[in-house]
Amino acid sequence: MRITQGTFSFLPDLTDEQITKQVQYCIDNGWAVNLEFTDDPHPRNTYWEMWGHPMFDIEDAAGVMMELNECRKVYGDRYIRLSAFDASHGWESVKLSFIVNRPSEEEPGFRLDRQEAAGRNIRYTTSPYVAAKPEGQRYG
Repeated sequence: MRITQGTFSFLPDLTDEQITKQVQYCIDNGWAVNLEFTDDPHPRNTYWEMWGHPMFDIEDAAGVMMELNECRKVYGDRYIRLSAFDASHGWESVKLSFIVNRPSEEEPGFRLDRQEAAGRNIRYTTSPYVAAKPEGQRYG
């Protein structure tokens, strides 16, 4: 199973050269770029851990790529996401977001849990297989 989240989710993972071009596009449009990481990529888990502060005044993609490489050194066994925000309207709107790093091992995916509810209703919940392990021990 391959986790699909973000703008380029159904394409093969971007190379660092392709990521650099996307970052430069964001910078050229005046968007702030930030990096986040998690070991629980559940679709409803929108609160990933931030790597440093958002990069508001950066002028060159090389600075973002340096931070991405540092993040990979520390959290290379987790998912890392790059997001770009546009604040030109007075509030921040996500303009671009995609995964730039995945665990090196197999991505275990999700199971669909079925629950019988009152009056013949059926509810479904997605549960990540990896969440059965404690945080920090889910990959590797």
